[in-house]
Amino acid sequence: MQRRHWVRLAIAAGLISTAGWAGATPPLTMVVPSGAGSAPDIVARLLGDELTQRLGQPVVIDNRPGAGGIVATLAAKSAKADGNTVLLAQAAVVTLTPLLYRAAKYDMARDFETVSVVADTPMLFVANPKTGIKTLGELLAQAKAKPDDLTLGSPSRGSVPHLSGELLEQMAGIQLRNVPMGTSGQAIQSVVGGDTQVSVDGIAPLLPLVKAGRLQALAVTSRQVLPGLEAYPLAKATVPGLEVSGWFMLFTNKGVPAARVQQLNDAVNAALKAPALVQKLQTAATYPVGGSVKDARDFLAREQKLWTGAVKQADLKAE
Repeated sequence: MQRRHWVRLAIAAGLISTAGWAGATPPLTMVVPSGAGSAPDIVARLLGDELTQRLGQPVVIDNRPGAGGIVATLAAKSAKADGNTVLLAQAAVVTLTPLLYRAAKYDMARDFETVSVVADTPMLFVANPKTGIKTLGELLAQAKAKPDDLTLGSPSRGSVPHLSGELLEQMAGIQLRNVPMGTSGQAIQSVVGGDTQVSVDGIAPLLPLVKAGRLQALAVTSRQVLPGLEAYPLAKATVPGLEVSGWFMLFTNKGVPAARVQQLNDAVNAALKAPALVQKLQTAATYPVGGSVKDARDFLAREQKLWTGAVKQADLKAE
């Protein structure tokens, strides 16, 4: 389901090529920790097309899937610090992979310069309609009345959706019975089919099921009400501080001159105001963010603190 949204965007994004670029202008290589057609890849291609126009550089997408983003991140880390290599990485690669995998020998704050938060896609808590649960408050009331009774269909260990469920339990002081699934798709189907009662995942694959009446939306985890999502209450209104998303950030190598980092940041912010880009992202419930270099640095620090605490409380160990 989610893939259909991104496949349509892949067609719209096309392939960014260096054909027709001549002379000494070096390309900007954008390393992406997943394969062609994935959500990060499509965000990268849409952004790259806009950056090409604003920087006067061809943008080359370098897909390096594997090892939960470790392959791509280490490749970007080892690139020459000339400002012509950037990494477009999603939340899990940036904050969770270094905590959960010993092979992830990087720290984003230490080893990279933050350029900008590019976009985010919030999580959505849902319930099977047969449970009768219609709000996040009702979920909390039932969970407190019968601890460890409600089942939570949860995707892969250490993923943003999995830990979003853990954060709900921690922040609200409730106990759900976690039923681990191999993938997000399996977790979603488990709650649709009634094998589990509630779940949480990125909003794009869930909205069609909510609109079809097959799932009940409980709350969205965005920091503010977003366009197209006005009908869904914010999770933080019921559980203060419960603000999580599957965001995308742009980084470059440590040691890149501040002027070049600022140039990249300016170009990203201009790109994120392009109406066509905004519209294409929003079709997949993904929303442009932008902001200053300092905003990105501060955001990274907050997210690292949030997810480090979640991993610790969930007692997840590095493998």
